[in-house]
Amino acid sequence: MGPVVRSGDTVQKQAGPWSPRVHALMAGLSERGLGTVPKAIGLDGDVELVEFIEGDVPDYPMPSWVWSDKLLAEVGHRLREIHDGSQSLDLPLDGWRLPHVDPPEVFCHGDVTPYNMVFRDGRVVAFIDWDFAVPAPRLWDLGYAAYRWVSLTPPDHPDGRPQSIDEQWRRLGLLCDAYGDVDRYDVVDWAVRRLDHLVSLSLSQAADGNPAFIATVAAGHVELYAHDRDWLRATYLAQRW
Repeated sequence: MGPVVRSGDTVQKQAGPWSPRVHALMAGLSERGLGTVPKAIGLDGDVELVEFIEGDVPDYPMPSWVWSDKLLAEVGHRLREIHDGSQSLDLPLDGWRLPHVDPPEVFCHGDVTPYNMVFRDGRVVAFIDWDFAVPAPRLWDLGYAAYRWVSLTPPDHPDGRPQSIDEQWRRLGLLCDAYGDVDRYDVVDWAVRRLDHLVSLSLSQAADGNPAFIATVAAGHVELYAHDRDWLRATYLAQRW
């Protein structure tokens, strides 16, 4: 949501008041041996520096390899590793970009999407862009990951994976099984909550004059999120499909 510059082996971008918390989280996870977390190098005034990770970062329209069952399962496994690794971290509940979400079971990445991950040969290398990390339930991450990775989107979604409802449900099961100990309906419920939150956040930030969110609203993303949210409710939750 702002300029990002590579300088040698580092990535540099504007820091925010939340950046010290994010760097403490990334450092704590790295210290626990989680290689999918880039090293947080530090802050230089109002610029944050993070390790550059070589690899592929896909964007829409997604290449076909993004939708493989094998990669979907790997995303679930890696996300579980991050959540489990975060449980032993002694970090505060306040000072993040977003208020913590009850119950704060783990520290969530906050934006688990294909374009916020690095890959090599179709395998997960790293989770990047941790700005929206937040103490929250595991399903805060998992619901949004399902929305983006399954993808839990209606047939008319311009960036979703074209598939039947049966195929969506099957792929959702793959993600849940790979993560472990989660129910598919609970994940859908939290996908709806995340989309509802995105709508509210985008509108409030745009009203406050945040240029990134003003652009988001102008691009029609809020209408898209609201449409997808309502479709998920009607398709999966209204009748417990």
